[in-house]
Amino acid sequence: MSACSRRGSLAAATTAFIILAAIQPGPTRAADDVLNVLTWCDHEDPELLGPFEQANKVRVHFKDIDSTASARNILRQSQAGDWDVVILEETAAPQLAAAGLLAPLDPADFPSDGIPPAIASAAAGSYQGRLYSVPEKYGFHAVAFNQARVSAQDMQDINAVWQPRYHGHIAIYDSYLPILSYVALALGLDPAHLTDADLPALQDRLAALRANATLVGDSASVQQALADGVVDIVVGGGAWTTAGVGEGGTVSTPMAQPDTPKQRPDLTFTLPRQGGIRWQHGISIIEASQRKALALAFAQYLRTPAAQARLATSSCFWGMPANTNAPLDADTKAALHWDQQPAYIAASHPFPVLDDAMDARLHAIWDRVMKEDTSTTAPTPDRIGGGHDGDDTPDQP
Repeated sequence: MSACSRRGSLAAATTAFIILAAIQPGPTRAADDVLNVLTWCDHEDPELLGPFEQANKVRVHFKDIDSTASARNILRQSQAGDWDVVILEETAAPQLAAAGLLAPLDPADFPSDGIPPAIASAAAGSYQGRLYSVPEKYGFHAVAFNQARVSAQDMQDINAVWQPRYHGHIAIYDSYLPILSYVALALGLDPAHLTDADLPALQDRLAALRANATLVGDSASVQQALADGVVDIVVGGGAWTTAGVGEGGTVSTPMAQPDTPKQRPDLTFTLPRQGGIRWQHGISIIEASQRKALALAFAQYLRTPAAQARLATSSCFWGMPANTNAPLDADTKAALHWDQQPAYIAASHPFPVLDDAMDARLHAIWDRVMKEDTSTTAPTPDRIGGGHDGDDTPDQP
């Protein structure tokens, strides 16, 4: 199962990481002073890596991944000792463990103090009774929107994005599994237990959503379109789309310079009452690593409150730290909807774990519906026109 590609909150940052990956396509060979990590871009800030590197007199060499499938392919093609740590969707860990790619973890090395029980649960990261992945950051695929132009009350209903009044004002995040899972929730279906009988309605509902949207794009494209006012709603969006985003789509962090744009108060996200999909980063150690002690130290460091705060406000994208003891200020917590987390967790569904046959069927549905126009280039405002259809006045915050 492919994890979602939610990386690259900024187009410029995405380009920079692509260039970096081209310059450094593979791991640095096993050495005591280098740790090789397959990771999302939010783990690559110097502010996050610096303290660990200095304390351990090592260099963290990273390769940016964009999906679970890409991480799996890299690991299967690598030699022993090429990689030490992988950070990816936690629900993918059992598959990688079954393939012999991950080392078992000792739960005693990872206390769950400060981590909500549903996030700390070992079920997602375990295989045959052994632990292979521990959580360190999470968020949601639900709906992000501009509350100055869209009714916040309206967005509490998962079906609102199909309303004619929002035609041409919607972007869809280009990742088949979280979006199809979200559509399944709108149909009253359990995304983790879909059957062949559910698929025709799922395809029809997705096609109707696509017809209402002006853009299907990657994370950078949909975030930029929302920040620029090209669209007012991102289906599949969450804190990673809105938190810390200033004018022009730039992301401000606690370490940013004073002239960095402030976060946009009009951009927000919510989980409709019918729920949403929860993504969750998990840390795993590679079975073939020749630096398992250093890999363990890095995994433990990422779970410390200080590291959790840096992960939460990454320059790539923001998200909820697994550890609620992360020292974040009131504005940052408000942007992440800190106080709403218990309700959001309860209302959300983890990434579904599907068998290969159902995963292939869902991928085929996505391809059929999206093949007409899968451009990730955001349209200009004059192409989508002015305000919404109808006379509804958005609720004010």
